Amino acid sequence: MKIQKGNLRICHQGHKYYKSSNCPTCPTCEQERKPDNGFLSVLSAPARRALENKGITSLQQLSTFSEKEILQFHGMGPASLPKLKAALQANGLAFKN
Repeated sequence: MKIQKGNLRICHQGHKYYKSSNCPTCPTCEQERKPDNGFLSVLSAPARRALENKGITSLQQLSTFSEKEILQFHGMGPASLPKLKAALQANGLAFKN
C-alpha cells in the first residue's frame, strides 16, 4: 500500500491530490496547462507561472527585462536562465542590459 504524504486536497476542477505545504497548485491542472511548444514549454511550472504572472507570454516581452529583473520574480530560479537565453538567441533577441 502506498503511503501518501501531506493532506488530501481537491481542486476547483475536482482533481484529488496530496500536498504537505500550503501551496494551492493542483499538479493535474498544472500538467494540463503546460504548453506543448514555445519557450514556456521548456520551463518548470514555477518558472512558467512566474513569467505568466508578470504578463510575459512572448519572447519580445521577455527581452524587455534584464536577467537580474527576471531572477527577482517569485518562482524563477537560475536554472531557467540558460533556457530563456537560448530561446531569445534563437529568435535574434537578448535580455535587456
